[in-house]
Amino acid sequence: MKLRIFTEPQQGATYDDLLNVAKATERLGFDAFFRSDHYQRIGPGDPGPGSTDAWITLAGLARETSRIRLGTLVSPATFRLPGPLAISVAQVDQMSGGRAELGFGTGWYDGEHAAYGIPFPPTGERFARFEEQLEIITGLWTAEKGYSFEGSYYRLADSPALPKPVQRPRPPVIIGGFGTKRTPRLAATYADEYNVPFRTLSETKEAFDRVRAACESTGRTVLLSTAHTTVVGADRAEVERRAAAIGENPDTLREHGLAGTPAEVAEKIAKLAELGAEHVYLQILDLADLEHLELIAAEVLPHVA
Repeated sequence: MKLRIFTEPQQGATYDDLLNVAKATERLGFDAFFRSDHYQRIGPGDPGPGSTDAWITLAGLARETSRIRLGTLVSPATFRLPGPLAISVAQVDQMSGGRAELGFGTGWYDGEHAAYGIPFPPTGERFARFEEQLEIITGLWTAEKGYSFEGSYYRLADSPALPKPVQRPRPPVIIGGFGTKRTPRLAATYADEYNVPFRTLSETKEAFDRVRAACESTGRTVLLSTAHTTVVGADRAEVERRAAAIGENPDTLREHGLAGTPAEVAEKIAKLAELGAEHVYLQILDLADLEHLELIAAEVLPHVA
């Protein structure tokens, strides 16, 4: 089991805020630093300095870190054309010495699309575009020479398919979600990892089982992972203080996330491992509370790694 730190900078965080968390992530022994890919705060509240661009952030962190994996959970297919996105991820992979991972999805938050003039097609079209983008991006990374593609939404003619990522055959692709038909098929066809975010143990098991069944038809193996809002405290008072700092109810987080004392959180992570999860993404919302990461590293990480 590997624990990964997962941040939500659209809620208000500068690059320096993220750099501090990424450096702590590396220093404390976590496996990876991931961030969301949004351009606007989700929900009410002070937007602070606003969001930062995901792949520009990861490019900077690629040069500021040396060990941790770096990626998105997840980049929307609506934000970028597939060719330029393939180039961006390949370059971050080169800049990091082969540590980049692409979490990829259809896009869902229509508000940020309207705010920044990004087209937001209906759900069916978004899935169709997403599948073409998956084929194009992985095709560009793995093509030995040139690459061409003719689809309903995208056309590539005699692309040099450069630059190439360091990781071969390609950086890992992560697909998340809990759809019952399209998502399992796409994960089994294109993904290296399938992530179930913010679901109960029973819901997570059902989603894992659907992807396992889909993998039987493709003959591929996909790593399984989960993501959960995380609040850990040495005692109940500290759990309540940290939950209040992010506007959450500690009892709700105990039921639906990873909240409680280190022993309680380690026990739930062990249950996720029993379901087959190999990566757990700890969604950390208070980026100024680095003591939180230190507690998790000291009291939870040794019991689950």
